[in-house]
Amino acid sequence: MNNLLGTLSILKTFNMKPNYSELSRLYGKARSTIKRYYENGGKTVITRKRDSGFDFCKDEIKELFKAKGANKKGVYEYLKDKYQALPSYSTFRSYTSINDIKIEKTTTPHVRYETKPGEQIQIDWKESLKMTSIDGDVFDFNIMTTTLGFSRYHKFTYTRTKTTEDFIRCVIETANHLGGLPEHILTDNMSAVVSITNGSKNKHPKIKQFERDLGIKIKLCKTRSPETKGKVESANRFLSWLIPYDGKFNNETELIEIIERINNKVNQELNKTTNMPAVVLFKKEKEYLKPLPNKVMLESYIESVETKIVPQTLLVPYKGNGYSVPVKFINKRVKLVPIDNKLYIYFNTELVVIHELSNKKFNYNAQHYVEGLGYRIKNDNTDIDKIAKDNLALLDKIRR
Repeated sequence: MNNLLGTLSILKTFNMKPNYSELSRLYGKARSTIKRYYENGGKTVITRKRDSGFDFCKDEIKELFKAKGANKKGVYEYLKDKYQALPSYSTFRSYTSINDIKIEKTTTPHVRYETKPGEQIQIDWKESLKMTSIDGDVFDFNIMTTTLGFSRYHKFTYTRTKTTEDFIRCVIETANHLGGLPEHILTDNMSAVVSITNGSKNKHPKIKQFERDLGIKIKLCKTRSPETKGKVESANRFLSWLIPYDGKFNNETELIEIIERINNKVNQELNKTTNMPAVVLFKKEKEYLKPLPNKVMLESYIESVETKIVPQTLLVPYKGNGYSVPVKFINKRVKLVPIDNKLYIYFNTELVVIHELSNKKFNYNAQHYVEGLGYRIKNDNTDIDKIAKDNLALLDKIRR
């Protein structure tokens, strides 16, 4: 640099015009830079320090970084959500580095575990969360995080409690959102799924029935083997993005909307393992998901549903009236799902029959009645169809 400045000083003294291209080759400086040095009398040009797009909220950034569990990306997304027009995330990282604004980080070893498209969805609770609204109202809640193993596509579902019913509801909401189901669900030994007695794990009966109805296996993580559930725990880390919103939302509805916005942003983030956004890979994985069970069967876990054992009369009782099913279901448990003005009767995932809800005491399907009579009347000369027709006409006149 000194040699270059010396040369320029001599040329300036003798009023000689420099050959900028030749000087650029000799000293490895840009022609425009050498020209500025020459025109400035051989002095380096002092540039003014530019203001940063984050200067106005520097103190706010420092405060947000102090929050327990906060991370840099989460703080940036909060500020972007709040102020809209901000420089890029890379600029934010540079700004915090230059200004020595830091977050204490902890690292945990994580062993990668890969799955095929449509093979697995991992489920976990981000539990016992507590956030305060602008008015000081405290909200205690949980978030079920579900993550498809191949695409890393996430679904966050807000819940107030962590019951078996909550687990089932969240799985159904996720299945409807995804438009299908993978081969199996992987989760830990959460109390909503299993009970543990003397070290022995047993799934709740309702969970076992749910597996049968959906045609999906719920697998439990091995004890002290969190690496098998690492992808959903990575999703849990994204929920640190919620921290900056503490004390800055109005009500529960707005809190849920914030969670949904974070969910959408997370799925659009570039994943460090796949090097692609989850939302892009999900388009491929969706092709491998199994079709959903009948919508009525899914709704049966949310709506008012009754389970009954089929008697020998074939008439399953519902609100004081009987509705028939085929003979083969005698002594078996069926689900009664009322939707609109119809009664859907299911055996596991099989839709057995649909009846119109009525005020008649006996609601026999003619085919069911004929089949039932055939088991009782063995005489080949008997006109079972006529007997059935006559008896059904009489039964039809009997009201509640």
